[in-house]
Amino acid sequence: MQHANLITKLAEIVGTEQVLTSLEDMSAYLCDWRGRYRGNAICVVRPASTAAVSAVVRTCAEAGVAMVPQGGNTSLCGAATPAPDGQAVLISLARLRRVRAIDPANNTLTAEAGCLLQALQEAAGEVGRLFPLSLAAEGSCQIGGNLSTNAGGVQVLRYGNTRELTLGLEVVLPSGEIWDGLRGLRKDNTGYDLKHLFIGAEGTLGIITAAVLKLFPLPRATVTAWLAIGSPALAVRLLGELQAHFGASLTACELVSEEALGLVRKHLPGSSPALSASPWHLLIELSGSGDDAALREALTAFLAAALDSGDLSDVVLAQNGEQARRLWALRENIGEAQKIEGLSIKHDVSVPISRIPEFIERAGQALALAFPEIRIVAFGHIGDGNLHYNQSKSEAGENAAFLASQPQVNRIVHDLVHALGGSISAEHGIGQLKREELLRYKSPLEIEMMRGIKRALDPRGLMNPGKVL
Repeated sequence: MQHANLITKLAEIVGTEQVLTSLEDMSAYLCDWRGRYRGNAICVVRPASTAAVSAVVRTCAEAGVAMVPQGGNTSLCGAATPAPDGQAVLISLARLRRVRAIDPANNTLTAEAGCLLQALQEAAGEVGRLFPLSLAAEGSCQIGGNLSTNAGGVQVLRYGNTRELTLGLEVVLPSGEIWDGLRGLRKDNTGYDLKHLFIGAEGTLGIITAAVLKLFPLPRATVTAWLAIGSPALAVRLLGELQAHFGASLTACELVSEEALGLVRKHLPGSSPALSASPWHLLIELSGSGDDAALREALTAFLAAALDSGDLSDVVLAQNGEQARRLWALRENIGEAQKIEGLSIKHDVSVPISRIPEFIERAGQALALAFPEIRIVAFGHIGDGNLHYNQSKSEAGENAAFLASQPQVNRIVHDLVHALGGSISAEHGIGQLKREELLRYKSPLEIEMMRGIKRALDPRGLMNPGKVL
């Protein structure tokens, strides 16, 4: 089947206006969010239902043409960007945006893959429930992409990542068959739990078209504070003390370096409340079903004791929701500020929480020795051991040349992460960016097991080729 014939058949399924073929129309779909990867495609197809996705996949499979699923295109590893050869069909899930059902009594929400994460948060809130997945891109990322990358975000500490928030899936397989696993059950021991094959698979095993997601009671009390601290070691100790004192009420605990905060101040000054300069910072949030004033009073007492002991040099305690949003904006705008600043080498790593201080100290020393005048921007979810650990030069003009050093920088960072029992990808996935790195840190047996699963479900290798494996 020639490409023109394929395009005609796809247009018969979704309508001519939903098959984009010109470079101008496809352009936004062919480049990743960071601008690091750019590909090409035979066309971009925009189905609006699971049945249409199935028909599109079946048609592409019959033609022997590869497929690249794409959600909100916020991937940070090039997972949703097609190869430059232009021999694949890009399938956008953006039009699958129905919330199919909300069951407050069962605490579940069934949504299609193209629903924006923020829209699902709002839908849950309308029935007095919380969907806790929360990340900086929530206004543009889609739940299908969150599932495909097993997204984490700022509330993993309390609620877990996307995998732990998912009860059931609907998936179009590489053959075009539809697997209906949309079950809202918390207990189901009827064999292999197949949904976990597709969560985090980055579209290489099939296309997620809908999911049953867990909801939780909407917190009645929320308190947010920004703490100025002296070191990552102190951050780990304070995390333990906060957990001991407040238990599951500690919803988030974010570590931010002064370098990271400085970029937000530089490029997005309007979002920055007055904060004292400090080597490191913690952003914490408590939430629960109790009284707001009581929770605030308990946190105030805890922070006052920490100030008196010298553990904290400054505290900003949000007095209302708007102040809390401004504090969160400082954390969530770090990625955007880095993008404005220019190119950098990025790492999304995790290590045991107890070893975060050791990692930061040892990696910083090794990088500074190998690359004088390097700038390290470190921030992330210390509550679950996930750091975003990024490198550039102080002079933005030097960064294009510095990118050529990525293999050497990766060796330093990833070898240390591996030695400390960590992971080279905590929440962003593998995509194209870390595909070769994966071979260095996964055992041959693990790689062969993954390849065996890929061969079983996608024997022709048509589903998102060149990603993960």
